[in-house]
Amino acid sequence: LPDIERFALYLRPDELHTAFNFDFLARPWDADALRASIDETLAAHAPVHAPSTWVLSNHDVTRAVTRYGREDSSFAFAKKRKGTPTDLVLGRRRARAAALLTSGLPGSLYIYQGDDLGLPEVEDLPDELREDPMHERSGGVDPGRDGCRVPLPWRGTTPPFGFSPDDASSEPWLPQPADWSSLTVQAQQSDPSSMLWLYRQALRIRRAEPALGDGPLTWLASPAGVLAFARGAAFVSVTNLSGGPVALPEHQAILLSSSPLVCGLLPSDSTAWLRTQRPTAGHLTT
Repeated sequence: LPDIERFALYLRPDELHTAFNFDFLARPWDADALRASIDETLAAHAPVHAPSTWVLSNHDVTRAVTRYGREDSSFAFAKKRKGTPTDLVLGRRRARAAALLTSGLPGSLYIYQGDDLGLPEVEDLPDELREDPMHERSGGVDPGRDGCRVPLPWRGTTPPFGFSPDDASSEPWLPQPADWSSLTVQAQQSDPSSMLWLYRQALRIRRAEPALGDGPLTWLASPAGVLAFARGAAFVSVTNLSGGPVALPEHQAILLSSSPLVCGLLPSDSTAWLRTQRPTAGHLTT
């Protein structure tokens, strides 16, 4: 539903417990747009006493790594086209930052399979293998949703990357890219720089941190293009969408960062989680 207030009506005590919040997912990689969605979502959920939900992808939308690597990083079904230029390096960096941003927000977190591996949308599927009727009904203009439904890579160096038994008599219904060997669970699970490692660390901290999950959010003063908020008395999340590095507020420790700091500064398209005794006094500078 495009109307967040109407969406929240379905979450009243005698109805659904939670529902996908597509509004946040569809917003572009822009600080003002994301903050507006966060504020509107929290405000709409409060009267019905339902937890807000945060999701970056699902089985119907372009994967976050691909979406965030485009000039127009918003999502709408009507805009899906084949051959859209994409910077996957940029998209993966932003998807890492978005993973920490959403994991630090109040409410529930949904993670679509493969987002924790940093999988991109598979956009070069042969037309004869596409199964989504959206592709056929559009006359082939809309690539459909098969690109986010390609089987997960688990292990090994060649397709099907452990998705099927080694002696399987048939191949998976959709082919995996041959270059996914570096994105398998096996390849990422012991690599501290991997997307999988980042997600596992974020979930570990989220589970252990009393301020995360339910509870209030307090926005902190920050320059344009930066989203900084406090959760509880000593946890701060800073997401830098400004296009340049920013200094972090005073803190005791960096709990987790989606990108390495450079000379103590948080790079653009990055999120850092901080342990600080007095988060409401924090102030960011460029």
